Amino acid sequence: MNTETRIEMAARLTSASGIIAALDQSGGSTPDALRSYGISDTAYQGDAEMLKLIHEMRVRIITAPGFSSERVIGAILFEHTMENFIGAKSVPAYLWEDRGILSIPWTRGD
Repeated sequence: MNTETRIEMAARLTSASGIIAALDQSGGSTPDALRSYGISDTAYQGDAEMLKLIHEMRVRIITAPGFSSERVIGAILFEHTMENFIGAKSVPAYLWEDRGILSIPWTRGD
């Protein structure tokens, strides 16, 4: 990432209006998130299938018309999401390049 992009990102973070979206469910909180979304525990077997389903849910959220830089400054992302893709782009690249939304790596604060 070049210096100009970093400056643009910092300016967005400090001056834009909107929300920081929390899309950072980890393995421990994912079953509850999926249940809230209407997906039962019996719909998947194991962590790999569970993480695939939560990624599909995040992609639907991120690609929805309302999830735009007009409303969202940045998105807090779980490590698995940071390493995943939307189409041919990494999630962070898609968020910034296609949506103008910052990716904020998940950090544990508790």
